[in-house]
Amino acid sequence: MTQEIEEILKKVAKGEISIKEALDRLKVLPFIELGFATIDTHRSLRKGFPETIFCQGKTPKQVKEIALNLVKTGENLIATKASKEVFDQIKKVVPKAKYFPESRLILIEQKKKEKVGMVLVISAGTSDIPIAEEAALTAEAMGSKVKRLYDVGVAGVHRLLNYREDIEKARAIVAVAGMEGALPSLIAGLASCPVIGVPTSVGYGTSFQGLASLLAMLNSCAEGLAVVNIDNGFGAGYLASLINLLIEKEKLKARRGKR
Repeated sequence: MTQEIEEILKKVAKGEISIKEALDRLKVLPFIELGFATIDTHRSLRKGFPETIFCQGKTPKQVKEIALNLVKTGENLIATKASKEVFDQIKKVVPKAKYFPESRLILIEQKKKEKVGMVLVISAGTSDIPIAEEAALTAEAMGSKVKRLYDVGVAGVHRLLNYREDIEKARAIVAVAGMEGALPSLIAGLASCPVIGVPTSVGYGTSFQGLASLLAMLNSCAEGLAVVNIDNGFGAGYLASLINLLIEKEKLKARRGKR
């Protein structure tokens, strides 16, 4: 692997390939094999953000080993759906790790990122906040400025309408709702930016652990609404941040073009 990278760099130095061609080749390199996991250490080069650890289904020891290898890249690291036991294992080898028990998210911040733009994270109820926080923390870790509006669901729609200005300013909105999952449709009917609906497993028996909310969002007639899987706050926060950061990138290009 090291030899392959060395060969690519030599070709750049000799002018045999361009810097862009070299970057394209490096985007598929390298990875670390641990036997139980194959770690993608170049995901940040391809995607702009490193691999995230999904802790559910992994042992604390496995998560610790994966985290230990990922932090060697010097990038920020997120671990989702993490228990306190998993965090205690990571904390032993990475002292700067922080745990957010409400969202069950672990953050290892190795690079300070300036927060830009505006991602709005809205929860229908207080019970939806853990998933909303997973989305908000993910977007912030990626460099997005985040504003939170919690417990403003359709049972008291006047609460949401009080924040029309924030909805208009947002570049992307994450709308988190359990029960009947109506909030994202309402927000998508008001907002001009993309809205990402997150169904949660919060609700009574016929909510079917979030299935009713998921189906309601998928059947929405409101334009500009996309939906992630049940309780996938991370996926929603990631997507919202990508949208926000792409807009910021284009704004910077436009400014440079005027000079």
